[in-house]
Amino acid sequence: MPTRREMLARSASVAAALAGLGLLPATAQAAWSQAAFDAKNMADLMKALGTAAPAESKDVTITGPDIAENGAVVPVGASTTLPGAKRLLLLVEKNPAMLAAIFELSDAVDPSISTRVKMGQSSNVMAVAITADNKVFFAQKEIKVTLGGCGG
Repeated sequence: MPTRREMLARSASVAAALAGLGLLPATAQAAWSQAAFDAKNMADLMKALGTAAPAESKDVTITGPDIAENGAVVPVGASTTLPGAKRLLLLVEKNPAMLAAIFELSDAVDPSISTRVKMGQSSNVMAVAITADNKVFFAQKEIKVTLGGCGG
């Protein structure tokens, strides 16, 4: 019976071999856009993603509480009815890093997501949808935070 350390070592070597052969799932090989996550405003974010400035649209919706008691765990959701949506982004305007999350979409999934984000203070939260032809649309909602989640 192999020990725990031997099993971990074998698992790591199998994972390395699969990665070397390109057999890991695409989600494990997803590209990381550090510039997008470092963006401090909408213009810098859209430049990092290689898209134009977004236009407000009724085809993109955002959900979340009007008042969040704890900024460390604010439930938000986004969805779109735009045909050919390939990405949904969640942005928190007054956070140190504006981009909270990027979700890659395909035709096989419903373009609707929900998650929890951290908010340092009351702010506009935006859902941004990017279509296959790089058109960008957004919706926004103001969420008031009574107890900040970023150390405040």
